[in-house]
Amino acid sequence: MKQHAVIVGGGIVGCMTAMTLLQRGYQVTIVERNQIASQTSGESSWAGGGILFPLLPWHYRPEVNFLTNTGMRQYPQLLSQLTQATQQDTGYIQSGFLILPPFDDALAENWCKQNQQTIQRIEPTQALIHESLQAGAILLPYVGQVRPPAMMQALRKYLEQRQVRMLEHTQLKPLQQDGVLEAWQTEQGQWIEADQFVVTSGAWSFQLLASVTCKLNIKPMRGQIILYQPPKNLSHIVYHDGFYLIPRADGYLLAGSTLEDVGFDASVTEQVKQDLMRKAEAIMPSLQGLPIIKHWSGLRPGTPENLPIISQHPKINNLFLNTGHFRYGLTMAPASANMVADIMLGQASPEAEWYRLSA
Repeated sequence: MKQHAVIVGGGIVGCMTAMTLLQRGYQVTIVERNQIASQTSGESSWAGGGILFPLLPWHYRPEVNFLTNTGMRQYPQLLSQLTQATQQDTGYIQSGFLILPPFDDALAENWCKQNQQTIQRIEPTQALIHESLQAGAILLPYVGQVRPPAMMQALRKYLEQRQVRMLEHTQLKPLQQDGVLEAWQTEQGQWIEADQFVVTSGAWSFQLLASVTCKLNIKPMRGQIILYQPPKNLSHIVYHDGFYLIPRADGYLLAGSTLEDVGFDASVTEQVKQDLMRKAEAIMPSLQGLPIIKHWSGLRPGTPENLPIISQHPKINNLFLNTGHFRYGLTMAPASANMVADIMLGQASPEAEWYRLSA
């Protein structure tokens, strides 16, 4: 008889964990407080830019780079598998990642060499980018991107095709017990039974586990993004001083994003909109005077140093965590899904210790 796993949270990490557990022979149920692949939930899975690369990875700990590098290597095959199975486009393009100064050139070159990432020096000839910003720029030509809403729709269809049970608009009560978790109660009073449970609920994880996990350091961090449709678009993703512009294949251009510690407030603000416009137009002057097509936000699961928790719960033997990926849930998702599946099956790699939740 198949092991039954309940995944708590239907974002990118939850859906990728479901996909991985299916491939390991599990029966899977996803419990989602809103709607899976919804664009109105305030969660980060659909709201992010979709860059399959960590911003300036040479500033991050090796534990962060281990997951992002592993995830990046897995994505081309994974996306091909999704598209072939569902006939849905994920928006994947290999657009390259152009980094404008200021940045530590020696650190960047050394990191790229150590991590087999091609790096190219770029002359200041990018017609759409302000010339004063281009001297000393570097291009990482093989960095790709997806459209998060499109990828989430493809993941949902893949899971539906394989009879994954989806309990949407279902809120679980915070846990109050240690030991073995036989069933988890919803706010409506229903009990959901399983052999194993996996919390992948991002910024909402701490609320569910506060009574049984005092060391879970996760909080929501709002990010706001704006959307343009310029007459002529960029050729590459462009990063400058904590800000990025992401050109889509259909001609749209994303500009963002912010890091705001405002709790579970997923609203957008005019002040931030104006600030994003100012930064975008400083990089790409031709955006001046263009209308903003859309302005939205998402809540990232903020953690110290962008380090997620991928672990068996220290007091509840059949409860596991795969959460707290902060800005890089999309990039880390394939690697962290495989890691938590290994832990659940008693096959944890030595690297799993890096992300373990202590008692």
